[in-house]
Amino acid sequence: MDALDDVLRSLTFGFFGQGRHKTTLPHLIEVEGAVFLDVRSAEETARAPLPLADDVRSLAIPIHELPDRWREVPPDRLVGVFCASDVRSSMAYAYLRARGLQHVRIVTGGYAAVTEALKPGRLWTRSAGAPRARARGVGSGAS
Repeated sequence: MDALDDVLRSLTFGFFGQGRHKTTLPHLIEVEGAVFLDVRSAEETARAPLPLADDVRSLAIPIHELPDRWREVPPDRLVGVFCASDVRSSMAYAYLRARGLQHVRIVTGGYAAVTEALKPGRLWTRSAGAPRARARGVGSGAS
């Protein structure tokens, strides 16, 4: 519990005011080596898959499996945690931070923001040669 206590103590007004806990899908796509961690249930991912394979490395670990599988999450990469409404991703964020992962962020906006980022015009713009950022896990990505 000490690790979780430390994480909670770090969540000050300044922390939230600077947006250091969040990112966006477009930012994740731009950061080389970033990971999109989907913590929705297996049933949700089956019914509403997110086609991200060409854009960013994806991991699907339902939140109830995270205590047994958290070591699959790379500690040296920017990791954006996603769920449908930011509730489970917020819990997963705190859990992973308590486990020592420092580059974890919440992908904000739920389905609406992710599907907006996956629209053909946005994907075409990225695939037309826009360079990826070289940073590996630094910066919040909040824009």
